[in-house]
Formats: sequence, structure tokens, C-alpha cells
Amino acid sequence: MKNSTPLTRRDFLATTAATGAALALSSPLVSLGAEKKKSEKKTAAAAPPKKNYKIIAFSKPFSDLSPEQTADLVADVGWDGIECPVRAKATHIEPEQVEEGLPKMVEALKKRGKEVVIVTSDITKLNPIGEKVLRTMAKLGIRKYRLGFEKYPKDVHPSKVVAEVGAALKDIAALNKELGLQAGWQNHSGSDYVGAPLWDLWTMMKDLDPKHMGVCYDIGHSTLEGGLSWPVQARLMQERFVAVFCKDFYWEKTDKGWAPRWCNFGAGSVHKEFFDWLRTTNFAGPLSQHHEYKELGKGPEMIANMKQDLAKLREWLA
Repeated sequence: MKNSTPLTRRDFLATTAATGAALALSSPLVSLGAEKKKSEKKTAAAAPPKKNYKIIAFSKPFSDLSPEQTADLVADVGWDGIECPVRAKATHIEPEQVEEGLPKMVEALKKRGKEVVIVTSDITKLNPIGEKVLRTMAKLGIRKYRLGFEKYPKDVHPSKVVAEVGAALKDIAALNKELGLQAGWQNHSGSDYVGAPLWDLWTMMKDLDPKHMGVCYDIGHSTLEGGLSWPVQARLMQERFVAVFCKDFYWEKTDKGWAPRWCNFGAGSVHKEFFDWLRTTNFAGPLSQHHEYKELGKGPEMIANMKQDLAKLREWLA
């Protein structure tokens, strides 16, 4: 047309570039890339946050070691500290010797940058020896401890046992408040253990302050007892987690029928999904590794198994 402005070479190149850019933005490859980035951002936002839990070990398998040897082993394996038994049997320190023995253990671990995070006790009712253990802990700055255990007698209705144990826990919680301590009842598995169903513990503790009375939630025992319902028990008790105990098992058939067999962590029935869920809660630790399996061994073999279990737990937490 006569009135149209001639298209210069510069105008042509600018128009071509703009058109190419528009086509590129509308192309399937660019759209796919944009969707992928959106998906990655969404996945990152949905992923459980990473938490740096203290990972410790129940020192029962190496309770024959001195405080210094214990500290060396803990440093070698790579834990942050220990859960130290101070009880009558299968113990690292005799309760009567707590005022001398526990400070030595604390000092030995401290020199290696480690600590006594939890004390395992026999306490289910207040008594003079138990109070001495708790007061020694408080002086040393150890704030968490595991209670002892009780069983359901065959000739007593379970509800009566729940009421009696619950009354004792109320008294213990009052002393914990005075001393600034937090007690945890470990859920075991078995036909007569108080705490195996976990609902009984919830009934006993529902009116007590979680700052002073809670559970050392054992995911191994919970999975064994709960089968597929462990998420319900976990959610039920989550606000009362004092610590999480980590061990694993699988079912094997024996001459007497099916029975649980403890094994290396990650090789059995415990679900990684529990730890994925745990990271979404307000639980801040610690995690205590327990080694109950027959193949644990002694010396170098034991240390190798413990390192393997720790590596698997860290893998699941990553």
C-alpha cells in the first residue's frame, strides 16, 4: 500500500526475535520445564524438615566397660552419648553407688565431647534409693530418665493395675517437677507388660504434665505389638515422647510357632515411614539405639554392628 511505512531490516530482525521468543515460551519443552520446577518446589516444600537429633546408645551391651572405656567406644562408633542404666540388674552403675559412679561417667564422656543423656532406672514407685538416683541426676544436669517396668498379674483385673500404677506415676511426676526432671515409661512387647498396648499409658498419664511424665517410645516394640496400627499408637503418645528407642525385628517360624527375632536396624519390620513422620512433629530428640539381637557379638564384631545400625538410622533420617 502507498501509505504504509517501509519495513526496514532492523524492524524485521526485531519482529522476528520477538516472535521467536513468544513461540519458545509457548513450546511444550519450556512448559514442561516450568512445570518440573513447580513440581520440584512443591516436593521440597512437602518434604519433612531435616532435624539434627542427638543419637545415643543404651550402654547395656557394653556395661562391663569403665567410664573411660565407655567414652572411647562411644566416640569410636560416633554417637553423641549414652543412655546409662543405673539399676539393680543389667546395669552400668549400681543404684547404691550412683553418687560416686554417675559423676565419673559424666566426666569421662565430657572429656570426649559426649554426655549421659538418659538414665535408665528401676523406679516405678518412690523409694529412698530411687530418690537418691533422681537427686544425683538433677545435680549433674541430667534431665531425662527411663522408669522401670510393671506387669499385669493374671489374678488381678488390668483396670486395677492401671489405677495403681497411675497413682504412683502422679507422685513421681510431682517430684520430677520439683527437681526439673522428665520421666519416660518404655513400652515393651509381651502378653503381660504394662505399657505394651500404649493405651494404658495414655490413660495413666493423660492428666499429668508431659514436661514431667511421658514415654520412651520404642518403635520396635510398638511395631511388634501394633502390627499395622503403630501409627495410631505413635500419634496417641507423640506429645509425651521423652525419647525414641530404635531397634528392629522380624518374625521367624520356630518349633513353637512364630516368634519375633531382633536384628540389625533396618533389616526387619520397622518402617522408615515412622522416621519420616517423626521429623514432621515437634519432637526434638534424643534417639536411643538398642542392640538386642543375638548376632551383635563382642569386641570388633559388636562395634561393626553398632556402626552399621547407626549408619542405617542416619540414612533414614537424611
